[in-house]
Amino acid sequence: MQTYDAVVERQMVNFYGSLSEKDRRRYAAVEAAKLGHSGKAYIARLFGCDPDTIAAGSRDVEDLPADAAAGRIRKKGRPEES
Repeated sequence: MQTYDAVVERQMVNFYGSLSEKDRRRYAAVEAAKLGHSGKAYIARLFGCDPDTIAAGSRDVEDLPADAAAGRIRKKGRPEES
């Protein structure tokens, strides 16, 4: 299976972390699909997400451009102050 070099992996992980929850699962699904067999397991390990999340992202991507959740993106929580 093809994997990405360390620099690209770091860039992907940083980008993944900047996305909304919905966009993270969609991005993970697209990356896994690009890699083919075993891509889901590799991407799940790389992003620290569940393979079921990637499967849900695949279903999301298949339904595009229709998006029942459009406009309902959760905002990130504020860190607790000490």
